[in-house]
Amino acid sequence: MAAMMQPQIILLKEGTDTSQGKAQLVSNINACTAVADVVRTTLGPRGMDKLIHDDKGNTTISNDGATIMKLLDIVHPASKILVDIAKSQDSEVGDGTTTVVLLAGEFLKEAKPFIEDGVHSQNLIRSYRTACYLAINKIKELAVSIEGRSLEEKKTLLAKCAATTLSSKLIGGEKEFFASMVVDSVIAIGNDDRLNLIGIKKVPGGTMRDSFLVNGVAFKKTFSYAGFEQQPKKFLNPKILLLNIELELKSEKENAEIRLSDPLQYQSIVDAEWNIIYEKLDKCAQSGAKIILSRLAIGDLATQYFADRDVFCAGRVTEEDLQRVAAATGGTVQTSVNNVIDEVLGSCELFEERQVGNERFNIFSGCPSSQTATIVLRGGADQFIEEAERSLHDAIMIVRRAMKNSTVVAGGGAIDMEISRYLRQHARTIAGKSQLFINSYAKALEVIPRQLCDNAGFDATDVLNKLRQKHALPSGEGALYGVDINTGGIADSFANFVWEPAVVKINAINAATEAACLILSVDETVKNPKSESAQGEAAMGRGRGRGRGMRR
Repeated sequence: MAAMMQPQIILLKEGTDTSQGKAQLVSNINACTAVADVVRTTLGPRGMDKLIHDDKGNTTISNDGATIMKLLDIVHPASKILVDIAKSQDSEVGDGTTTVVLLAGEFLKEAKPFIEDGVHSQNLIRSYRTACYLAINKIKELAVSIEGRSLEEKKTLLAKCAATTLSSKLIGGEKEFFASMVVDSVIAIGNDDRLNLIGIKKVPGGTMRDSFLVNGVAFKKTFSYAGFEQQPKKFLNPKILLLNIELELKSEKENAEIRLSDPLQYQSIVDAEWNIIYEKLDKCAQSGAKIILSRLAIGDLATQYFADRDVFCAGRVTEEDLQRVAAATGGTVQTSVNNVIDEVLGSCELFEERQVGNERFNIFSGCPSSQTATIVLRGGADQFIEEAERSLHDAIMIVRRAMKNSTVVAGGGAIDMEISRYLRQHARTIAGKSQLFINSYAKALEVIPRQLCDNAGFDATDVLNKLRQKHALPSGEGALYGVDINTGGIADSFANFVWEPAVVKINAINAATEAACLILSVDETVKNPKSESAQGEAAMGRGRGRGRGMRR
């Protein structure tokens, strides 16, 4: 009786929302499944796109898992983990963002019945981690290396990887055209890891086929002054001077004060200003450079001066473009025009100003160090070009990854089915509940081929049964079979060149398992109440002095 009379202990602030136990776990799993359902239909070559309209009125049409997840603005705390794994997959590998969200959602979906039946989530987590470890080792075993091939062979193989990535994107219809462009641009930057050395410029108008790759730098014509049109627009083997200074007549600061005893002295001050600018321009012209680019403004006096001397100049070039010109031409950006020596000047085989659609572009090609490339994208609608850029980013990342970790696996759900078969087989050798959990993990992996079929409008059950039968052959010849998107049957993915770098799958399975385990390990959510508004606090201040619990 005494125990029943104990007063309730209040630990948390009034209004704190706590939910815990099995119900909370199931609620988190449901929320994550709902997020996975959003991106489910975007998977694969026949995946649909999402149109997202935000509060600022911007419209985005995208097929990229990470982009959709970012724009969805998810507020559920557990579901945010799925947004994070999509972002990490995007930054680490570049592709497979939809796959990773789908796998994490499916792992949780498979775990839900066990949780409802009272299985402790730690048992599930332990089994899932074991299954993940086994799956990744199996991928490494099945991966085929493309190391040691000739450059031409390697180019062809990398183009196949890029084409597989692009097949699920909006520009999938022109995947061969863009795949070779992506491979050329990645090979151009060599071993340099900086992605910004590959520039992507978007010009509305024309068709996708009008897009082109510049083995060098291309940027839009900058703001120009009088005299600009008199400058030559084409040079062969010019010297290039890169500056970070203004070539303009500068008026003195407003509060600058000069005291003169004689009005005639005023002219000498004006002359001095003109002398300073002319001296700078003379030094630029004497350097022998035929092209002068500056990050800051080049005024009308300088523009006309250079036009008279058959020199091309462009001011207000963006920092990024200037750095890429420096990397490509071998020049160094100067902060002064004093003693400009030949070593700091860049060079290229051909410079020309060319009309692209509605814009004029300055194009530097045939660069000596050629550690940069620019893709000029064309297309009808702005949203289309934006999505094309996102698609190319994924393909560029994939090709870079394939060059670094030169192992590939069969795509089209083949690798997922093979790991699933392997895990089911392994589960039979384990005694205890763990056998069921690893089996459910194996079943979850089948979501990839199943979704590929659903999105293409095929009978998923029929195709999956054919795949299971093929993968179960004792000879192991069916290990490379995946979904054939063109016929609705199954085909040897490897022979059909549906390839993806092994690192994509390894990263996706790792991240998805990690996210699933993280969500399964949470059994309570504590939501602190919002602190009172300023008015509420003021009222509290006025009401102080009353006893607790007294009426106001």
